[in-house]
Amino acid sequence: MTALAETTTGSSDVTEAVLGTCRRAKVASRPLRLATRAAKDAALLAVADALEAATARIVAANAEDLERGRAAGTSEHLLDRLALDAGRVAALAAAVREVAALPDPVGEVVRGSTLPNGLRLRELRVPMGVLGVVYEARPNVTVDVAVLALKSGNAVVLRGGSAAISTNTVLVDVVRAALEASGLPADAVQGIDEHGRDGVGVLLTARGLVDLLVPRGGAELIQRVVREATVPVIETGVGNCHVYVDASADLAQAVEVVLNAKTSRPSVCNAAETVLVHSALAADFLPTLLRALTGAGVRLHADERALAAARAAGVAAEPVTDTDWAAEYHGLEIAVGVVDSVEAAVDHIGRWSSAHTEAVMATDVRVSDYFCAAVDSAVVAVNASTRFTDGGEFGLGAEVGISTQKLHARGPMGLAELTTTTWQVLGDGHVRA
Repeated sequence: MTALAETTTGSSDVTEAVLGTCRRAKVASRPLRLATRAAKDAALLAVADALEAATARIVAANAEDLERGRAAGTSEHLLDRLALDAGRVAALAAAVREVAALPDPVGEVVRGSTLPNGLRLRELRVPMGVLGVVYEARPNVTVDVAVLALKSGNAVVLRGGSAAISTNTVLVDVVRAALEASGLPADAVQGIDEHGRDGVGVLLTARGLVDLLVPRGGAELIQRVVREATVPVIETGVGNCHVYVDASADLAQAVEVVLNAKTSRPSVCNAAETVLVHSALAADFLPTLLRALTGAGVRLHADERALAAARAAGVAAEPVTDTDWAAEYHGLEIAVGVVDSVEAAVDHIGRWSSAHTEAVMATDVRVSDYFCAAVDSAVVAVNASTRFTDGGEFGLGAEVGISTQKLHARGPMGLAELTTTTWQVLGDGHVRA
């Protein structure tokens, strides 16, 4: 057993199996590093065709996962994230083709210069190498991550969790077969779902084989990865997102944006979890907003002034707690607060936000400019829903995750965020004095 294997957790069989997967990924990453854009794009188009051809097989496997989930009492919002039907498979294939059409970041010159001695310097984007991605109950992520990794010249080891194991197994098989048929190494995409939590522990400590880990899921998953990993990690996913409605807001727009941010898909990380309303709007506008939210089936957690507005609106609300302010609900619930200024809104966000996405509704440019400058989150939206924080919406084709940290990548992680850089020093017999 190698020194690396001895440092990992889990049984010796699981350790060797997962490390073997990582070693094969490392080997596969080397020809990917040299692959041309034409070769990578052809493979991605083959993946898209293969997904469509395997639709019935994918949907059948997904039905097995859904059946197990329902039997285990999985909530409806998590079942929605898990579900794949023919339409969603077609959307996955379309997203793969969109990634194929994007520019290849590998080889892009980030900066360069010529020194006075004639030595030429270039900083180029190059692949990371091997990515490890850990996520939960989201089989679409299996495809999104695989194709972004391939396009950016990386191999990837995927752990999608037991809830989607049947679906993910089929998806990985389909992608691997398409790669092999296209002349790229099948081991560029591998899964370790069958090795469970112990397998995750091995992946987290496979330093020297895995170059970057990206956890995508709930707070518990992300904290485990951050706590246990010896491989570099980019944190993603937890979305305690806020919408602040300023006194200067277009109120009709504000209602529409808040409803969209909360209700269009409440299970995802870019859904709003808190709405803050300026006190000048508490008497007239806030009851209207609360009626609209409850009419859409949203449960309200309100501070003292928002509770008064709820009573005036004739809608049910319960007192907000610190747990509510900190919550990522993943469902039709929202915390509601009244603040006296944009500064107070920013202070609240600074205390409770997960640094994912915050939105301000305001027509006063001074307010929106202050909000954008003062809020320290990955994405700040002005007069727009938090739901736009998404790799596809940002023109990235898809995303590995939405980084909420500040190192290397922040916000939706697309192709460029899966590269690092190499400096090239180009001389003509130059020696240093």
